[in-house]
Amino acid sequence: QVHLGESGGGSVQAGGSLRLSCVASGYTFSRYCLGWFRQAPGKEREGVATIYNTDAVRSYADSVKGRFSISRDNAKNTLYLQMNNLKPEDTGMYYCAAARDYGACLEAPTYNYWGQGTQVTVSS
Repeated sequence: QVHLGESGGGSVQAGGSLRLSCVASGYTFSRYCLGWFRQAPGKEREGVATIYNTDAVRSYADSVKGRFSISRDNAKNTLYLQMNNLKPEDTGMYYCAAARDYGACLEAPTYNYWGQGTQVTVSS
């Protein structure tokens, strides 16, 4: 059984930083998409950052480019999201996700497994 467990969320002021972690069990990091998504109240879940196949293939939402960085540690089966210069509009529940087949990495339907989420709140 696959389990994804996020941690690292919290409350910060604008301009601050957070590092999210997602530990996977029952799932081996391989060639398929791994990603971070977020959902704000009243809004749809959106892809924030993804990593695919090799570490050289990363994708980011336009709204976070230059501020967020996704990485992974295959030995620890852990996915990370470093978030710098946070803005109030980054507030939301952040989820990590993993796919078991090929697909568009920034699209939620690509993913088969989801964590429970970790809350990020950025105040102005």
